[in-house]
Amino acid sequence: MSETPFPLLVEPEELHPRLGDEQLLLVDVGRAATYEQAHLPGARHLDYGAIVAATGQAGGLLPDEIRLGAALSAIGLTPERHVVAYDDEGGGKAARLLWTLEALGHRRYSLLNGGLHAWAGERRPLTTAIAESTASDYRAKLADDSAVVASRAFILEHLNDPNVALLDARSPSEYDGSRRYAARGGHIPGAVNMEWTEAMDQGRNLRLRDADWLRQRLAALGIRPEQTVVAYCQTHHRSAHTWFWLKWIGRNAKGYPGSWSDWGNREDVPVEGG
Repeated sequence: MSETPFPLLVEPEELHPRLGDEQLLLVDVGRAATYEQAHLPGARHLDYGAIVAATGQAGGLLPDEIRLGAALSAIGLTPERHVVAYDDEGGGKAARLLWTLEALGHRRYSLLNGGLHAWAGERRPLTTAIAESTASDYRAKLADDSAVVASRAFILEHLNDPNVALLDARSPSEYDGSRRYAARGGHIPGAVNMEWTEAMDQGRNLRLRDADWLRQRLAALGIRPEQTVVAYCQTHHRSAHTWFWLKWIGRNAKGYPGSWSDWGNREDVPVEGG
């Protein structure tokens, strides 16, 4: 297999001259209505709902392998293709796709820095033409011990582990419990709070802030470089973006599918705040 064509975080100016490269699979995970109005030339649309599942009150879970395989086959994914994902919101949905690919062992992927905001804001080409997509037969296989998936059991086991840090990507009001979207308010014991949008540079079309800024922000939160960081939010949508930049700056990171919709709707787990 040849070397991956792009870094983990790809800039619009790097992607632009490579549009149409058959080695790439450009995936738009934004809203369908936005895709219909304008999208990057050649981009396939992937409905975000196809890569998340719900059970009871918990949302944002990993779908089963059959459902994931069908969704990824529909956009033509093969093991050899390099995915470049973007969305219309700053990267949360696109990052959730990339986290899912990582959980499946598909590591040929990049996030378009700034997504549609940066691309359109800098007047790069857009189209309304629907890209022809030849379906593949992608066999999704989730590893039981995936290095990027943190289960509820994993978190409970490591609540007092100094080598594991919990990073809550929700708003401060969700973190302190004054706003709740589950039966219980508050946060997982020991978690620190950094709202996911803090990592976006509002002056640069929602690109990620530079790596040094992000490292300094983690240090201010008391998160050390050697710790494994578990990112969570309400459903692991916002925190997928957090997981991505943690990986980008070289940290060992996991995401908690279901996140607070799983934890906060249970009575048998500890909670702080609320």
